[in-house]
Amino acid sequence: MQTIHEQFIQTAEVMQGKPLFERPGQPAISFAQMRETVEALAGALTAIGVTPGDRVAAQVEKSPEAVALYLATLQVGAIFLPLNTAYTGPEIDYFIGDAAPRLFVCDPGQADGHAHRAGRTLAVETLGADGRGSLMDRAAAATPREDRHPAGPDDRAAILYTSGTTGRSKGAVLTHRNLASNTEALLAEWRFTADDRLIHALPIFHTHGLFVAANMALVAGATMVWLTKFDAEQAIDLMDRATVLMGVPTFYTRLLKSPRLDRDATAHMRLFVSGSAPLLAEDHRAFTGATGHAILERYGMTETCMIASNPYQGDRIPGAVGMALPGIAIRITDRETGAPLPDGQIGLIEVKGPNVFEGYWNMPEKTAAEFREDGYFITGDLGVIGDDGYLRIVGRDKDLVISGGYNVYPKEVEEAIDALPDVLESAVIGLPHPDLGEAVTAVVVPKAPIDEAAIRTALEGGLARFKQPRRVILADALPRNVMGKVQKAELRRIHADLYATQSA
Repeated sequence: MQTIHEQFIQTAEVMQGKPLFERPGQPAISFAQMRETVEALAGALTAIGVTPGDRVAAQVEKSPEAVALYLATLQVGAIFLPLNTAYTGPEIDYFIGDAAPRLFVCDPGQADGHAHRAGRTLAVETLGADGRGSLMDRAAAATPREDRHPAGPDDRAAILYTSGTTGRSKGAVLTHRNLASNTEALLAEWRFTADDRLIHALPIFHTHGLFVAANMALVAGATMVWLTKFDAEQAIDLMDRATVLMGVPTFYTRLLKSPRLDRDATAHMRLFVSGSAPLLAEDHRAFTGATGHAILERYGMTETCMIASNPYQGDRIPGAVGMALPGIAIRITDRETGAPLPDGQIGLIEVKGPNVFEGYWNMPEKTAAEFREDGYFITGDLGVIGDDGYLRIVGRDKDLVISGGYNVYPKEVEEAIDALPDVLESAVIGLPHPDLGEAVTAVVVPKAPIDEAAIRTALEGGLARFKQPRRVILADALPRNVMGKVQKAELRRIHADLYATQSA
């Protein structure tokens, strides 16, 4: 098995001057140029003291150089740790304390705030959205590395942190086998080749943008039309020169609001993929009606990369996420007993295959609790496999909120709210939102006079923006059952229409 880095080098040798990144208003970057940047960064990492098995943490804006840093990390045998750019200082403190990286790379504008972290065991460098920074200065001065660490399929390649319901984030450890096998499966299933031109408007600090979209282009030899953020009108402008768009449901919600979205605008496109959060069936049908294209919805997790996909050839069913990818097994089990259930019955979704992560970083007990004895991983999602063989996600076993494609665990937000001196208790829920899919919403019981604005302002310094409540509802009490458990389903029912009239 070849690693993603090895496959990229092989592809770059063939593609040479072909554009890998096309950037509106900026020069294109070829496969050959990207290889040079990767090898220069590998030299810089070595000069800094990064060795096989070390962690390289990066909280940087989206850029081709950030992707090159990822590949260079793999080249030297280190473990790549991308971090959401919205994370605040206290959150970064936790990640650095837990993962103990050898190198932390941040935006130049944040350098002063992170300078105190530098020391004997941790180097701090910078990398900006424009591809400049101290790390690139080091790369320019370093001796490029053309050799690569001989990583095996079960060696660790990356750590992605996923929020925990207890408030403690978990680092999902992904191996080279996980990344390479998933890329191979998706290339085959979605017929993705060097002839494709991918509109890449996703962030690159999570699975969808980096380990799905970017990995596929790097390996296949495709060109990425590289956008720092998603703009519906810009995306429509680019569709006559592109073939594939990979996005979150919010992308499609925004596209549907444009009067320019029609069959002519999308005539050159062959595939629209949606993931990271559930796509509304009504949006799926509306998109088909407007363009003639059926969005391909797939299902994945941080811990597993992609698990299932609607077919490239065949019915793409609204509200379904398709069938297991090649080499992956899915089963539905009883939530209480863990016994496998027949098709048609709702239960926990469990998965097994080369895509499933090694475990949680420094959490052996948590890892053991999430795996069955026969190797199946318990996803925590509830689903059902219908008579048609398609998997449908019917809910989440925990109270995860997915807002704009980002995962938000209520417990973490509740703890931050409950720590405020004028708050007695709180319950955080996700409510339907026309743009984000779900909006983080807090129902708060005060113990002293406090208003919504004060609560939201108090949360700004300690929580990433996407975790902060869109609205705070003050209440006299939280609904509970006879056992004292807060009834979040009742709160969701009462406030279901809170954002119904709100637009993007």
